[in-house]
Amino acid sequence: MNAEPAHKDAGPRGPGPGSGNPVGTASFLRRLPPLLQHGARWFLGGVFLYASYDKILHPQAFAQAIFNYQILPDAAVNLAALVLPWLELLLGLCLLAGFWLPGAAALSTFLLAVFLGALAFNRWRGLDVYCGCFSTQGPAGTADLGTLARDIGFLLLSVVVTAAAFSRRGTGPPPIRAARGTADRPG
Repeated sequence: MNAEPAHKDAGPRGPGPGSGNPVGTASFLRRLPPLLQHGARWFLGGVFLYASYDKILHPQAFAQAIFNYQILPDAAVNLAALVLPWLELLLGLCLLAGFWLPGAAALSTFLLAVFLGALAFNRWRGLDVYCGCFSTQGPAGTADLGTLARDIGFLLLSVVVTAAAFSRRGTGPPPIRAARGTADRPG
């Protein structure tokens, strides 16, 4: 009985792992010039560095901005105001330098998704909340659609940086190798 592949391109010459014919996001990322991939990573790293600066200098004002969102319990506001700016600084440095890239890129994507969700949630609730994204001393008024659009752009860029970091890294853990001399022994 001759088994036909489920898809006409499946098999040694079709797309898939080890076929030399990448599919999907990895293919798209491989076609991006390396300078564009690095540029996106450096830009995002700069955004995180810039975002951390004023918050580190003014933690009390940043705590007030977090409190105004009315999402976190009161006990978590000060901790978030102390930890988030330093985390943004660390992520920015990692993205700029290329250290711990898969983790830094994935965490930056997660943080940007949380930030975007908090902004959208408060916009939906109609709360008059200043973003607090880059400065603790901001204008009065809610985060407008421009702020949401900017954060969506940052999030999309972060997804590309994360996908690029993981596509260069490989798709899984390294293969398990048998200890020397154990492969030749009978079971």
